[in-house]
Amino acid sequence: MIKVLIVDDHELIREGLKQVINETEDFRVMDEAHDEHEALSLVRKNHYDIMILDISLEGRNGLQILKDLKDEHQKLKVLIISMHAEEQYAIQAIKAGTCGYLTKSRGSKELISALRKIVCNKVYFSESVSEQLVHRIQDPSEIPAHETLSPREFQIFIMIAEGNSTKEISNELAISSNSVSTHRARLLKKMNLKNNADIIRYAFRNGIID
Repeated sequence: MIKVLIVDDHELIREGLKQVINETEDFRVMDEAHDEHEALSLVRKNHYDIMILDISLEGRNGLQILKDLKDEHQKLKVLIISMHAEEQYAIQAIKAGTCGYLTKSRGSKELISALRKIVCNKVYFSESVSEQLVHRIQDPSEIPAHETLSPREFQIFIMIAEGNSTKEISNELAISSNSVSTHRARLLKKMNLKNNADIIRYAFRNGIID
């Protein structure tokens, strides 16, 4: 039996996912988590074959959580689910270590198909994401500025865009304020932006934050 952990802060979403998954013969939802701390606690205590992770957990971006999880558990297979269209987050999710990306508008059959591919050591991304990857390889000049960022830079980019101060980011990520400032300077240079206001405008304009 393939053991699944669901991480989503909406109970109705968790219940819906659990119902769909438990109707299969080969998958079982073993546990659920509503936030990062509960997810990390469960992963440290138990073995799961795959985690389904919402990218928009309350209080913290799912990509930040994915990065922390993969730092501790490199072999953990993760399927990202999201309300955001693939072109907004999928490439960064790949950089952060996800094995697949699925929007919540997709059907239950596609969810199970994605899970089956991932547990067989394959990846699952929509055709549009695959086309993006090919296009970026063929024409790197077309890569959006935020996709040039490292996973840590993107974490900090999101947190700045959401209005967090340097001190708040430092505390949340358990890194020094100097490190936050260094990453901020790098991402501003890479994206050709001048300040936090530019970061916020870019994030809104590109649908990265609501």
